Parts: sequence; structure tokens; C-alpha cells
Amino acid sequence: MQWETVIGLEVHVQLATQSKIFSGASTAFGAEANTQASAVDLGLPGVLPVLNENAVAMAVQFGLAINAQIPEISVFERKNYFYPDLPKGYQTSQMAQPIIGPGEVEITLEDGSTKRIRIHHAHLEEDAGKSLHEDYHGMTGIDLNRSGTPLLEIVSEPDLRSAKEASAYIKAIHAIVTYLGISDGNMAEGSMRCDVNVSVRPKGQETYGTRAEIKNVNSFRFAERAIAFEVERQIDLIEDGGKVIQETRLFDPDLDETRSMRTKEEANDYRYFPCPDLLPLMLDEAYVEHQRTTLPELPAEKRQRFQHELGLSAYDADFLSSSRPLAEYFERVKDVAGDAKLAANWVQGDLMARLNKDSLDITESPVSADQLGGLLLRLKDETINGKAAKQVFADLWERKGESADEIIDAKGLKQVTDTGAIEAMIDQVIADNPVQVTQYREAEEDKRGKMIGFFVGQAMKASRGTANPQQVNALLKQKLDALL
Repeated sequence: MQWETVIGLEVHVQLATQSKIFSGASTAFGAEANTQASAVDLGLPGVLPVLNENAVAMAVQFGLAINAQIPEISVFERKNYFYPDLPKGYQTSQMAQPIIGPGEVEITLEDGSTKRIRIHHAHLEEDAGKSLHEDYHGMTGIDLNRSGTPLLEIVSEPDLRSAKEASAYIKAIHAIVTYLGISDGNMAEGSMRCDVNVSVRPKGQETYGTRAEIKNVNSFRFAERAIAFEVERQIDLIEDGGKVIQETRLFDPDLDETRSMRTKEEANDYRYFPCPDLLPLMLDEAYVEHQRTTLPELPAEKRQRFQHELGLSAYDADFLSSSRPLAEYFERVKDVAGDAKLAANWVQGDLMARLNKDSLDITESPVSADQLGGLLLRLKDETINGKAAKQVFADLWERKGESADEIIDAKGLKQVTDTGAIEAMIDQVIADNPVQVTQYREAEEDKRGKMIGFFVGQAMKASRGTANPQQVNALLKQKLDALL
């Protein structure tokens, strides 16, 4: 039997506010445990929450970025459940009337095609605390610093059909929220994590299979691996005569498998009801339009501009627009060098290779965009050749703060383009290699093209790599052919 995978995602994005969603406590990462939990975050008697307007603005900006409906009224509710890291006994969230209604996100697949994924809704909520298991020898510690941190939960429709599509979707969400600046998207620190709902059904069947939810997946790669395992597990279970049960599972990256955590709760298990401490949130048209004016150029728009205005390929445009810092770096290099394709080749090639080798992000690059642009400008105007450019780039990486021009001058790398000087070097190479000259003269015409490489290499060596390779090639061929 052939099977179809059905995937829906709930992506939790930590919003980049300075304070929490209902209190003035700090949201800074890495503070000592329980030093950033206020009386409001703990739900102590008599305290009242006050909604953080910045969190509302960020949610609305995301809604506009995905062309979503933004309701005039949304309502906060209490989601009731017991857990040690939830001291109030409930989480303030939204269910029946969320702040963001239906929208859509376009994802780019491996073959370059695109697919639109529907967003069911996105809602605001507060984060819970964190359970600490490592340092307590048979006991669990509780850190409530994260309690009350504002989250935007983005819920997709079950439109994804493979692990690769799911990964592309998470990357698209990551790109949108980081372009907007509403989250740093740092998955390692928990700023973005997702719950993955996975089910399988026979191909052609309309009804969905029973789904399992994989909780708190915190990397693109883990999402792919968790889905791949879960799909195989469900298919094997059904084909062996078993039944998939609706449950919550965890992904273990060390064992590369999911394992059962608890049977899945239904919404009524949480006993949602409107929060009596928070009035309905009302957003008028003027407020929404004001937020629209704050939007930057978004990934899809930038990708289209890179293709249609700069003439980049679909692959190059997609890669270079994948993150805002990368796109801004590339555009600055392009502006300095005056050549989009040359800038794209170097940013994706030499720069990214060195960043990956040193495990650095684009924001940590030792070579600034202005430095790289200056280097490409000298390559473009033929001050240096390609081999020298790579040498200058290596020096820029190690010698911070210097310009390409300074390194070129200090190392004498300026390209020799004087025809007379190059001719003199070529004449000497021909005179010094009579055996190879005879072999060239006696070779068949179709083999001389390869043989000329020897003479080019000798001439470049004589010039210490500074001779213009195109001129060397042309003059060598002219002089050698004259000897036939």
C-alpha cells in the first residue's frame, strides 16, 4: 500500500520584547534562576496583569506579513492545567478568538518550486517556567524566569506532505519573524520551537489518519529527523495490524527516535474560559494600518527583487534572501562592487565556505561587507586577478581592519597588464623550454590547447601570479603559433 504523510505545525515564537507579556519583569536570556519572575508572573493573590502593547504590535506585524485576517476583537482565556513550572495553575492564552486569523506562507522546495501553506491562526500567550533535571540528583528544580515571556503560537493547516516541506516551512517562518525583528529566532535558546502533528493515510483517502504530536522540536534538522522516524513508525504499526493512538511524543536526537510522553489531551481537558482580569483586545483599522507602515521588505519580496531587478538565478535569490543579515551583507557588497552576480558568487562561495569552516554566523564575519566589496572592485577593474583575490581574501580574514587596497599594495599583488612586460616574460619562458616548444610544434592541432597550459603556468610563476591570465594566454598562443 502507498501512504501519504500529513503534517501540521504549531510554531512557538518568543517575541523580542524587553519585558513580559503581562508584567514589567525582564525577558533577558541567561539570568540566574528565579531572578526575573515577578508577583504577576507567579500569579500571587491580588496581582493583576497588564497587556504589553509591544507584543500586540509584533503579533499584528506578523499577521500583515502573512496576509492574514486581523480581527477587530480578540480575547484572552485561561488554559487550566497543573504542572510544577506553572505556579498559577493556568496559562493565559487565546483560543476561541485569537489575535491573528487565517493567512498563508509560501515555501520554496528543493527543486525550486513553491507551495502555499495555509495558516489557521496565530495567537498570543505567556510561556511557562522551566523544569531543571540535571543538577538535582533524583529531584527536579524549577526556574520561573521564563514564566510570562510573550509567545506567538502560529498554527498551520495540515498542508505539509513531507519532512522536507515541514523543514522549509519552519525556515520560512523563521525568516519572516527575524526579518520583522519580532524575534531573534534563536532555536538553541528556545526563542523558536515547534510542535509537529504527524499522521499517515492511504494515498487517495480523504479522511485524515490518527495523529501524534511531537513536542518542543528545536531545530530544522531535528524536525526532519523526528518526522521521518514518526512516519515510518506509524506505517509499520498499521501494516502490522496495530492502530495509531492520539498521543504526545518526544524526539530523542541521540537515539534518533520519538517516544511516548502522554496520551493527547483534548481542548475541553484544559477547561478554557475567558480571563476575568483582561478585557477583550480591540484593534481599530488605524492601528493596523500604522503597523503596516513599519514593515520592512520581506523575504518573498526581496527574493523577487533579487531575481527580476538584479538578474540573479532563483537559487541564488532564494539563498541570499534566506536571512535578513545575509541579505543586507550581500546588498552592501553588491553596492560597493557594482556587480550583483560577482557579489553573489563570492558571498555564497568563498565567504560562506570560510564561515562554515569556522562555525561563524554571517553577523560574526571577520571580513566586513565593505571590505569584501572593495576586494571585488579590484578584481572587477583588473587591478588583481582571481588567484590574487583569493589570497587577499585570506589576508582580510586574518588581518582585521585592513582594506583590500592596503593588502594589495603591501604584498605587491597588482596585476601586470603592460603588454611589453608580459611579452618579455613569455619570450623568456619560450627560450627556457625548447623541448616543450618542439613538442608543441609537432603536436596535432587539437592537442595544442592542453599543452599551452604548461607555458601559461611558467609565465604566471615568473610573474609571481600577477600577470593578467587572459593576456598571457592570448600572447602565448600568438607567439607559439608563429613558430609552427
